[in-house]
Amino acid sequence: MRAARSGLLCGLAAVLVLAGCGGGDATAPITAEAGAPPSTTAAPTTTAAPTTTVAPTEPPTTLPPTTTEAPTTTAAPTTVATLPVPDAPPPDSDGKEPVVQLGTIEIPKIGLSASMYEGIRLTTLNRGPGHWPGTAMPGQQGNVVIAGHRVSHSKPFRHIDQLAPGDEVIFTVPDGRFVYRVTGTEVVKPNAVWIVDQTPDYTATLFACHPPGSTRERIVVHLALET
Repeated sequence: MRAARSGLLCGLAAVLVLAGCGGGDATAPITAEAGAPPSTTAAPTTTAAPTTTVAPTEPPTTLPPTTTEAPTTTAAPTTVATLPVPDAPPPDSDGKEPVVQLGTIEIPKIGLSASMYEGIRLTTLNRGPGHWPGTAMPGQQGNVVIAGHRVSHSKPFRHIDQLAPGDEVIFTVPDGRFVYRVTGTEVVKPNAVWIVDQTPDYTATLFACHPPGSTRERIVVHLALET
């Protein structure tokens, strides 16, 4: 830009200098002598100063700034599973409750095949293994909790202490047939209600009184759904 302006100023200066070449002091008039023929004075010739045409200077072109937008990534919505909520232990363990058969439970290792009911009151467990209300149902996410007798009535859980990791426990319900496998066994106090806690995994828990014929402790067998 500065060079263009300098060229323009130089061009204008050159035009002014050339225009001033015809100037200067005035010349004295010539007087003709007597008797001499009149002199013919040629008209002065004026030489026009050369015209310098200065090309117009175009203003510089300023490109608008380029803005690059960062790509927008939309995160996939996160779905949080709602786990079942177990019912509190019944205050009246001998109370009556409706007879609701959910399906069957099979444990080939100990030769068990029995009907399974909803509820953990004694009136229900006297019929067969009972499902703790509010815990997961077989095949669903969470912890399926089943209680059973060891020495009374049909004593379906009499030999669950013989179960070892890998042994099958099979639940058949209207939603299908689901095979769980034993992952471990432990003995806990009667107030260890954490055994009914729900998990984000597909698990199950069997429990009964321990040792057989006593209510001093509980034997707990942990299971996981076979994949």
